[in-house]
Amino acid sequence: MNRLDARFHIDYPGFRFDVACTVPLDGTIAVFGSSGSGKTTLLRCIAGLTRAPSGFLQFDEAVWQDDAHGIFLPVEQRHVGVVFQEARLFSHLTVTQNLKYGMKRSHLSRRRIAFDQVSELLELEPLFQRGVSHLSGGEQQRVAIGRALLTSPQLLLMDEPLASLDQQRKKEIIPFIQRLTRELSIPVLYVSHDLNEILQLADHMVLIKEGRVAATGPIQEVFARLDLPGLVESNMVGAILETRIAEHEPQFGLTRVEFWGQSLFLPQQALPPGAPLRVQILSRDVSLVVGAPPATSSVLNTLEATIVEVSESPSDQYAVEVKLDVGCPLLAMITRKSFHHLRLRPGQKVYAHFKAVALS
Repeated sequence: MNRLDARFHIDYPGFRFDVACTVPLDGTIAVFGSSGSGKTTLLRCIAGLTRAPSGFLQFDEAVWQDDAHGIFLPVEQRHVGVVFQEARLFSHLTVTQNLKYGMKRSHLSRRRIAFDQVSELLELEPLFQRGVSHLSGGEQQRVAIGRALLTSPQLLLMDEPLASLDQQRKKEIIPFIQRLTRELSIPVLYVSHDLNEILQLADHMVLIKEGRVAATGPIQEVFARLDLPGLVESNMVGAILETRIAEHEPQFGLTRVEFWGQSLFLPQQALPPGAPLRVQILSRDVSLVVGAPPATSSVLNTLEATIVEVSESPSDQYAVEVKLDVGCPLLAMITRKSFHHLRLRPGQKVYAHFKAVALS
């Protein structure tokens, strides 16, 4: 099966939480939405910290909750690790003692993640003898992640783990989170309202709006939906491309990346040639050209594209959303006037011009 199947219903005063989703148990699954949308409630229901009076939860072949049949496994029997926004470390213990507390929560027969393995992954050895009060916020979160991993969980749940950190600390800890699924093969359910975090970390996405699932699927598919402007803020809408570093042009401060036989120029990236790089292209930054592009132009990024679908923008009355195929989906938001002037239609060949934002 290799999937998580969740269905929960809770009536709160003034708010109805009614979520149903099925996600693969592979990589990082992001739960994204605005504050108060129900993201943390979903995580707590999965962990067993909140019990929905009408709920069903199946992890792979194991049923963790089925109220129709009187089944509800407590937290300790679900074998999940949980990392909260606050590190919640024991202030009277050293880093080593906090980490070993995590190991005590898993029976010896279930342990499949070694202390040294976690220490190396999260670069914790220099912190071993420190007290919690002598750690930075980022260091505390690394220890909290390590403690959760040392319970040898089947699923790691992370609830806004970077929300209390400044941008520099976030940049420091994100690479550690990226390594988790690659090196430990543990699926991660990652809750956040920060789109930048989601775009850097997620493979699959569950978009929650007002207590319901508004969209779910691979992150590239979700961000290629024409109805996305009605689900998230317009400044977040844009296709996601999986590219690879081709070369650097330091004399111009640029990096060239490749994908599907095409190239893009980005501000220079601190990555070696051959390294993967995820790029988001905001739909508002894409303009369309019918016919051959001008021979000389200041625009560096021009892609051959085919129009796939057109839809009126749900967020802007003057705009039209155009879905393009450039080897993978790309979105463009243009004015209605431009749409009619260019006489655009599905199947038409065009050129897409844009600026790109690189995400590590």
